[in-house]
Amino acid sequence: MARSSSRNRAWLGVAIMVLAAITGTASAQDLLVRGATVHTAGARGSLQHADVLVQGGIIRAVGTGLAAPAGTTVVEADGRPLTPALFGGIAEIGIEEVSGEASTVDSSLKIGEQPLRPEFDVTLAYNPASVLIPVARLEGIGFTALGAVTGGGFVAGQGGVMRLDGSADPLGPRALFLRLGAAASELTGHSRAAQWMLLQQMVDEARGQVAADSPHAVLTPAGRRTLSRYLAGQGRIVVEIDRAADIRQLLRWAAREKVKIALSGASEAWQLAPELAAAGVPVFVDVLANLPASFDQIGATLENAARLQRAGVPVSFVQRGDASHNARKIRQLAGNAVAHGLPWADGLAGLTRVPAQAFGVADQIGSIEPGKRADLVLWEGDPLDVAHYAEQVWMGGRPMPMRSRQTDLRDRYLQRNAQP
Repeated sequence: MARSSSRNRAWLGVAIMVLAAITGTASAQDLLVRGATVHTAGARGSLQHADVLVQGGIIRAVGTGLAAPAGTTVVEADGRPLTPALFGGIAEIGIEEVSGEASTVDSSLKIGEQPLRPEFDVTLAYNPASVLIPVARLEGIGFTALGAVTGGGFVAGQGGVMRLDGSADPLGPRALFLRLGAAASELTGHSRAAQWMLLQQMVDEARGQVAADSPHAVLTPAGRRTLSRYLAGQGRIVVEIDRAADIRQLLRWAAREKVKIALSGASEAWQLAPELAAAGVPVFVDVLANLPASFDQIGATLENAARLQRAGVPVSFVQRGDASHNARKIRQLAGNAVAHGLPWADGLAGLTRVPAQAFGVADQIGSIEPGKRADLVLWEGDPLDVAHYAEQVWMGGRPMPMRSRQTDLRDRYLQRNAQP
């Protein structure tokens, strides 16, 4: 009986896609998901036996007993979980195809003579046809933050939020990516003190305190203009950093310069949880960092996320090491954080609302609320448990194909092996 029910649910995505093809593109964005456990990731929390009405790709109502206008696709959820589409972390999905093939990697810049280039913008290289996108989306992931990778300097460049729906343009403002601490010391004369020296010089240049034609200038005119926008609060600066002492210096710098920052990795962030909460700094935690892989991570702990959350810090997640090809593991990170003390609702928020807020796109995505884009996922079971899977993903109310190159290859060879 259980096996038959599982098979029926597995065919749900196929049925939705066929129905959408029959009814046409416009009505495919009109949807009623009925009788779901709706985890809104918003102020209303989780709603039992609730309906979500989508019209024109936008969520119009969330409640019970909602009527389906003519032409609306109706999906009976039978109590299964419905969440916003998940965050895929800070990754290079769409700007990195094969990590071992340099011609397919567009996430870093190496110039040499002029290595500090905050104007470098990786979103210009984004490929919406990347084969990594369906792989991630199949796991319920609907948006990611493209992150520039440090190459020629500890200032990596700019990135932004991309919805994994085939769109070619970023959503919302850009973010500037930096790396501070021992991991970037080889880029700054093998001294973390030099990082603060260079960062302060960059700020002085962007504020016009160093002549543009100075032989000691480290920024191009475009770099000055770019950095000046962030110094004016137009976008967030995301800093990969681990050591508590470095985080303390970063908080002082951000307060002095009045800039919006977020932390990434942040193995020892829990040691400064009250200060981070007071400053309203979101932290993208590498949840699986529980051993000191470097001297900057002596205080690493699996309870990092839980301790930050208890202090009032907005917590999301990031994975280091091949995050683009393994974006699906972001659910495992959230689940591990929950297993070590993070409340379940905050684990889900870390995959939805918190990153949307951090990157300035929460007015459009990250929660199930009227007026937001209908980027939704219907799950077979608990979305924070990797033993369960996404049955159907909708982006802007449109059902996404629940297949990828990986599933195509699987099915191809399963069929070949099944032949007599």
